Amino acid sequence: MLFVPLPFVVTLLLVILLVRMVRQAGGMAPEKRPFLILTVLYALQSVLIGLRWGYDVSALMPAQAVFAALIAAFAWISFANLARETPASWLRLSPHLLPAALVVILMIVWRGPVGAVITATFAGYGIALFWLARHGPDGLISSRLDGALLSYRSLLITGFALLASTAADIVISFDFYRTGGAHAGAVVAVGNVISLLALGTAAAVASGGQSSEPAASSSPPPNLVVAAGPTEEDGAVAKSLDDLMQSRQLYRDPELNLGRIARKLGLPARRVSVAVNRVHGMSVSQYVNDFRIREACAILAGSDEPVTRLMFDCGFISKSNFNREFLRVTGTSPTEYRRRNQTTVMALRSAERKTLFMSP
Repeated sequence: MLFVPLPFVVTLLLVILLVRMVRQAGGMAPEKRPFLILTVLYALQSVLIGLRWGYDVSALMPAQAVFAALIAAFAWISFANLARETPASWLRLSPHLLPAALVVILMIVWRGPVGAVITATFAGYGIALFWLARHGPDGLISSRLDGALLSYRSLLITGFALLASTAADIVISFDFYRTGGAHAGAVVAVGNVISLLALGTAAAVASGGQSSEPAASSSPPPNLVVAAGPTEEDGAVAKSLDDLMQSRQLYRDPELNLGRIARKLGLPARRVSVAVNRVHGMSVSQYVNDFRIREACAILAGSDEPVTRLMFDCGFISKSNFNREFLRVTGTSPTEYRRRNQTTVMALRSAERKTLFMSP
């Protein structure tokens, strides 16, 4: 019977995610390319793990070490690009290749410190990702607002996975010290398989891929910046944004992000985000989605247009996100909202006909 290591199954799933990322509209946008590279690295690393622990090909261990350092660096690069208005040039990103280059050199001249270097790399980039997450979903200013919260959660998952890998490396070192590495193979194989699958899914979601979204919740987004009260400047920025949304209907743009809104207002993205947080008590993505949902309600009330079509007309791309936001704003589903509204309209029309019939 042919033995197929579990990491190869994970590789297949990662390749499917990669294909979906490439096929999506805008999938090759500059800010998305690092996510594609990152997913390719995940898939290749999964193959190496399958060959190493499934077929005991120990000669691949140096390649695993190099790919590990590259994965940590590209995880940071990918999400850092979402936090910039314009993607960083490859020249600016080149210093992040130094950990992988150091691993290559150490593999040639002195393998002793390789494990420590990889552990430090994962810990450093894990901490850096959590630092990047300190501004909440609005910190990812280049992320499409329709999926900003999911991108933010993917950022947290990736940061946690890197720190968990750091902890796993420490456990493995302790296992070698106590038992000579009796359990190291199982820890590495299982831990890497779970991590790669979770990281690949997170990368696909953050790059704009469709994925299962969390259940509806009315709780505020993480790290929401709310002051004791908005300043006059906050009020002026919020009013300018309200006017812009109402006059130009920017919310209808499915690719709208915080960076684009800030450029329209001629302000830094962080200034706009803080103003919306303080004045409206919500994130920019929730603020924009409120406009979209109000537009959807108006269409639902006045026409029989299919829900999927009006969802796109209002600026949503993900049906699950549309349903989640609709429930957050209205407390019901689009179908139920339409049914209730149509019942109310029919009752009003019936009352009007009775009034006209009974009038002299």
